[in-house]
Amino acid sequence: MIVGGLTGNYGMGKSTVARLFKELGAIIIDTDDIVRELLKDHAVIYEIKKAFGEDIVEGNEINKRMLAEIVFEHPHLRISLENILHPRVFKKVDEEIAKITDSAAIVIVEAPVIFERGYQNRFDKIITVYTSEEIAINRLKEKGISEDDARKRLKSQFPIEMKISKSDFAIDNSKDLEDTRRQVEEIYSRL
Repeated sequence: MIVGGLTGNYGMGKSTVARLFKELGAIIIDTDDIVRELLKDHAVIYEIKKAFGEDIVEGNEINKRMLAEIVFEHPHLRISLENILHPRVFKKVDEEIAKITDSAAIVIVEAPVIFERGYQNRFDKIITVYTSEEIAINRLKEKGISEDDARKRLKSQFPIEMKISKSDFAIDNSKDLEDTRRQVEEIYSRL
């Protein structure tokens, strides 16, 4: 089994690339999906409320928009949130991987902050998806994120050039889908 970490900065196309790997037969584990589930967990809600204050919870749910605004404005608070979530995320990732019985499986873990938190050694191979910052900002704006927020999110991550230099594979996602698909197919065959 090969476990690949799929990373890249906001708006650069990790989800698109993950879908293309899935179409080829890879098993995808999306850490964003795991985080969404964790944000419904009572113990996690309690810890976030303790760290960020009562206002972060409305009813029994985390106000995700407010939480995002706080953590992208204050890097030390983002680290506090990651310290609450990441051990649980990787416990779940490990559980999902342990369920896989096919020794020839290719598992792709979609995770945005592999390098920022020093998680690269958890993976056999690292794949970074990249595009220009302007393309990423336009994609994020299409998803309803303001340009200012998009820039804050991108600024909170390591420069994409650094991620590319530390990766086993890089996928240029700045052209059309077929170009990206060709790159994914080549990497998949090498894995």
